[in-house]
Amino acid sequence: MSERYDCTDPEGRAEGIPAAASAVRRGEIVVLPTDTVYGIGCDAFDATAVASVLAAKGRGRDMPPPVLIPTARTAQGLATQVPDYAQRLMEKFWPGPLTLVLKAQTSLHWDLGETNGTVALRVPAHELTLELLGDIGPMAVTSANTTGDPAARTVDEAVGMLGESVGVYLDGGPAGEGLASTIVDCTGETPVTLRLGAVSQAELDAALVPEPVLEAPEPDAEPAAEADATPAEDPATEPDPAEDTATEAEPATEADPATEPEPATEPGPEADVEPRAEAPAEDSAAAGDVPVEGTSDEAAETLGEWHDVSTTERPSDGASTTQ
Repeated sequence: MSERYDCTDPEGRAEGIPAAASAVRRGEIVVLPTDTVYGIGCDAFDATAVASVLAAKGRGRDMPPPVLIPTARTAQGLATQVPDYAQRLMEKFWPGPLTLVLKAQTSLHWDLGETNGTVALRVPAHELTLELLGDIGPMAVTSANTTGDPAARTVDEAVGMLGESVGVYLDGGPAGEGLASTIVDCTGETPVTLRLGAVSQAELDAALVPEPVLEAPEPDAEPAAEADATPAEDPATEPDPAEDTATEAEPATEADPATEPEPATEPGPEADVEPRAEAPAEDSAAAGDVPVEGTSDEAAETLGEWHDVSTTERPSDGASTTQ
């Protein structure tokens, strides 16, 4: 008999999450709320349980379920050759309603169905589900409905379609807006939208536009400033040797003529001053402006052209297109 827990109540949640975790470890399947619609899931590494999920929905192995993970970091252990544009989508939309189809690690021991070496990953933006994923780890989860019916937005709708095939139902109240996640194929050089859902094509395009490359700033005129701060010696600003000589000679001119008569035949102090009053020619040349050559860094090269996400659906080649 199926168990049902009201996780909108703190006590019910405290009982429901451990009960669901125990059921998953026993190989049973559970129904849980997400940020889009209700999902039905199990341990992603339990092949028998995965087969039970597909059977409950009325699907075959040709439609493998996506895998919900607790953090984007978990994707590094499940996928390989993750392109840069997929990383940007993770950073922008996880946790959130975006499923990314990536190349799966070949060393993983799981059987999700006919995946052709790919895995569809998503980090849901739902606290209750993230808590369960943090305890269990990756879970194979698809929409809680039978094939051909609308995805369940309430636990009652899920019970009506899936009945006793589910071990534990976690009731988290109405789920999301009823829109399934958007699915993007990230196994090629450029992303391809397989299904539009809660994330629009415009939002995908905006997230994938390369960031603008800023031009290098103009170099500061520090060399010129330093030249101004330490100019070549300028004779105009240096003490005039003639003035120094004249100053040193002043005591002789102030002597009392009564006690010290002037010699008539010897030249006065001014005769020694005249030759030294001229500034040396070399100093005058040094007083010229110091030339400073400016530099200009070329602008950084722009990133390569980014190709818009295709709005034309293409066959998924086995990649999951489930909700």
